[in-house]
Amino acid sequence: MPVGIVRRDAASAAFFDGAARGELLVRRCASCGGFSAPQARCCAHCGTPEPEWAPSAGAGSVVTWAVVHGRPDGGEAAPRTVVAVVELDEGPWIQAQLTGVAPEEVPAGLRVRAGFEHPDGGEAVPVFHPA
Repeated sequence: MPVGIVRRDAASAAFFDGAARGELLVRRCASCGGFSAPQARCCAHCGTPEPEWAPSAGAGSVVTWAVVHGRPDGGEAAPRTVVAVVELDEGPWIQAQLTGVAPEEVPAGLRVRAGFEHPDGGEAVPVFHPA
């Protein structure tokens, strides 16, 4: 099942600009240096508002995952999509599609690396695949 269409808003523009360049951006606090998830409005460590955007290495480990079952099309089997929570090596957790591995073969702790998909009509979005 392909990645769906995602559209930017003012708060997410920098994140999607980075994704379009093939760069996974997270938040980093100028006060304490802590990393937070991309959607953070304040530092997860010290509470400082509006952490800055910073590049992530894009590597991490699968914490948990779910399998989304689509509808069968004609005589074909229903498509399955793995959506994972990944703990980045910098610390924050991010949710994204996991590609390149069958749903029944995903182990907890699987090492993954970020890649990007560019669906027609939408923003580039991060996906993860086994490292």
